[in-house]
Amino acid sequence: MAKPEKPRLIVGVSGASGIVYGLRALDACAELGVESHLVMSRSAALTLAQETGLTVAEAQARADVVHKVADIGASIASGSFQTLGMIVAPCSVRTMSEIATGVTSSLLTRAADVTLKERRPLVLMVRETPLHLGHLRTMVRLSEMGAAIAPPLPAFYARPQSIAEMVDQSVGRALDLFGLAWAPVRRWGEDISPIKGEG
Repeated sequence: MAKPEKPRLIVGVSGASGIVYGLRALDACAELGVESHLVMSRSAALTLAQETGLTVAEAQARADVVHKVADIGASIASGSFQTLGMIVAPCSVRTMSEIATGVTSSLLTRAADVTLKERRPLVLMVRETPLHLGHLRTMVRLSEMGAAIAPPLPAFYARPQSIAEMVDQSVGRALDLFGLAWAPVRRWGEDISPIKGEG
């Protein structure tokens, strides 16, 4: 099978707080020339309205291809559909737990399951704190299965001047896991120089 003209990335958006991470992942794909395939959970629409005031149509307009969460026959539900992998941003504990069990009830979690079985990168920007033992054990299980657990934590060494810069740093570092280098990321030893101490 011929390779797709453009690399593809699946962007899953669950209903956890932090929907801006998914939106910026879509923006990054557009800037990097990566074909984005968006699938949003039903609860993500509620979070979208609460946190941004955007409509679902406005969010979907940022993606190249939009898949309905109930469409389990979509292209991204098949391992034969070539992608770089999948990012779930943000990833709720419910979504994370469903992926970990392999008992998937929507296209979002089915696509994540397919990503794992095809040994492609699956990056979960899990948004929950504090974490109880069940959450932590689920994360261990997913890590053992090949997923990367990448909570969107601020990188203060990058000296962010705004929330937007903190968001972009987290999204960009997650995209690094797919081999995608996004311009807004500030990198240690490149954009950021360590302070020299006395020897």
